[in-house]
Amino acid sequence: MTRIIADISISLDGCVTGPDPGPGNGLGTGGEALHTWAFSDDPEERRIVRETTARSGAVVLGRRLFDLVDGPGGWDDTVGYGAAEVGRPPFVVVTASPPESVRLTGLDWTFVTTGLPDAVAAARERAEAASADLGRDLDVVLMGGGALIGSALDAGLVEVLSLHLAPVVLGSGTPLFTGGTPHTLVRRSANATPNATHLLYELL
Repeated sequence: MTRIIADISISLDGCVTGPDPGPGNGLGTGGEALHTWAFSDDPEERRIVRETTARSGAVVLGRRLFDLVDGPGGWDDTVGYGAAEVGRPPFVVVTASPPESVRLTGLDWTFVTTGLPDAVAAARERAEAASADLGRDLDVVLMGGGALIGSALDAGLVEVLSLHLAPVVLGSGTPLFTGGTPHTLVRRSANATPNATHLLYELL
């Protein structure tokens, strides 16, 4: 069964970037500490990255995040979603207008201009088709940014919330939760590793 999973790293004070994020500083000042776990050599942290990538049938992101990862200082063969893993999922970008060009032409990009629900639906269709081809369940992963995940939560599009809680207080930055619709969650797992605590919640 394909699930819609919001998956994001977050600080102890609820931020998904440090202060002053922008071009050339996508994670904000100090925000790289949120993702130390994802680049660690720790076997358990490598397992989490490997298994998350293996279950990703399609990935949804917002235009601001796309511009960062596709920019000159963005992803390459060693840094990016599942860069060290075998295979790359298709990516669905929510945007008001598609970019004129894409630097990362080796990845499968789809640009949806009709809103987040349609983008999630397109990603689900891709993930379900890949699931049928492989004979195993794959998920849709909402990787961010924070505003996209917040909007998806408010719209009732998220089925599972996966938080990687980094042991850092950023003081300010981009908050994940800014109000909106209340949610009841059930914790399904909690796994402490050297660089984060990995929390998995199901939304009721």
